[in-house]
Amino acid sequence: MSNNTMVSRIENNRVLVLERIFDAPRDLVFKMFKEPEHLKRWSGPRGWEIPVCTVDFRPGGVLHYCMKCVDQNLGQFFGMEAWSKGIYKEIIEPEKIVYTDYFSDAEGNVNDSMPATEMTLEFIDLGGKTKLINRAEYVSAEALKTVMDMGMLQGITETWDRLTELVESLK
Repeated sequence: MSNNTMVSRIENNRVLVLERIFDAPRDLVFKMFKEPEHLKRWSGPRGWEIPVCTVDFRPGGVLHYCMKCVDQNLGQFFGMEAWSKGIYKEIIEPEKIVYTDYFSDAEGNVNDSMPATEMTLEFIDLGGKTKLINRAEYVSAEALKTVMDMGMLQGITETWDRLTELVESLK
């Protein structure tokens, strides 16, 4: 796998696995997922920003954030806000983060009509580089199809492109 190439596959019809190698040390890549000031700088696809991001980084703690479209070229999405809420289940620094990701509103109320996701992030030390493995497990194949149809793969690719640019500028 070459740098900056994301590899994706689907397991058991309902688990999306994404892998990418970042040319930066593991501690730095892990930190990008831990601290709100870093998350705000790279989270979301191009043309979106994170005006609100709160992180209580501990098992049982909550990640609550808003993605807002600020690019007029994105047409119907311009001005749109998308709120998410994550609840951390397991944290092994700097190796692993496990959390449940929900669609929510500005108050943090979960939107039950949208599929929740069990997220597992693994950070593998490659001696100055880091392999990130992101496993997103959905309740069903239909739930996975719903988010894929929303353009999630392109969104994550652009998001990780932004993360790549940020960690390479910081190392």
